[in-house]
Amino acid sequence: MSHRTTQRGGDVDVITHVRTLVAVVRCGSFTEAAHQLDVVPSVVAKRIAQLERELNTKLFDRSTRRVVLTEAGERFYGRAADLVGDFEELVASVERDSVKLEGHLRVMAPTTLAIRSLAPAFCSFLEQHPRITMEISLVDHSANPAESGFDLAISGRLSSYEGVLDVPLRPVEPLLCAAPAWVAANKPLTHPRELVAHPCLVFAATGTNWNFESSRGMVSVDVAPRLLADDNLTLLTATRAGLGVALLPRYVAAPSLETGELVTLLPEFAAQENWFKAYIPRRRMKLARVKALVDWLAAEWAKTGI
Repeated sequence: MSHRTTQRGGDVDVITHVRTLVAVVRCGSFTEAAHQLDVVPSVVAKRIAQLERELNTKLFDRSTRRVVLTEAGERFYGRAADLVGDFEELVASVERDSVKLEGHLRVMAPTTLAIRSLAPAFCSFLEQHPRITMEISLVDHSANPAESGFDLAISGRLSSYEGVLDVPLRPVEPLLCAAPAWVAANKPLTHPRELVAHPCLVFAATGTNWNFESSRGMVSVDVAPRLLADDNLTLLTATRAGLGVALLPRYVAAPSLETGELVTLLPEFAAQENWFKAYIPRRRMKLARVKALVDWLAAEWAKTGI
């Protein structure tokens, strides 16, 4: 893999020449650098000469016994050594990822989603790929994975970040729910607008503006929160206790709906849908282990249906 530029009609392999310069400095001579690079000394000398022509400056003072960096060479080498190291690590990481799945994954996920749905999928992924290690951080607020050094973040929030791609995984399926005791104690709801007169249990990330679909278009309601929380399990507990009405994701509400601890309200007005997505920094998108995890999660969700 090389970066080539054309100047003065010549074909100049800049990265190879910079790597050769770094090798000469570290080895202390053209001969030792040639041995390390598995070329003859004349090739090393030619590369250095071409690099000097490209930069239009002298990089080494040569003698019969040794080579010494010039002042310009010292300045250039200070940056070149770091760049060569970063480049070699990049090449190595790409080669590892292209051949087999190994390496470390840093993932952000919401607490409730991880506990209820993602944890089994993460574990089965690690069982399938023993060369992969994983770090999972539970984050219940909007966070840009690129700024925190994460490979991806999973979220159902309506977020977008510069330099970050979002990959839809599955619908959130929010359901308007209440406990049977609450339903029995209150006048039946016939329209979302009536929610303004009732205590609502609100997921902080969703906010107090609830949107519903109807035959006449979208209905938007600003509800008054009796409880505001950034954790859906807390809202689930409060809803089952009869404290009010909540918009809960299906994966959170489903077990309580099956047992009758909760019932759905206003079935003719579906809550506005959004998606769980994988947010992936653009520079991490081509890593095989990242793509493999995203594909795995989508497949596991499709298989379990929760």
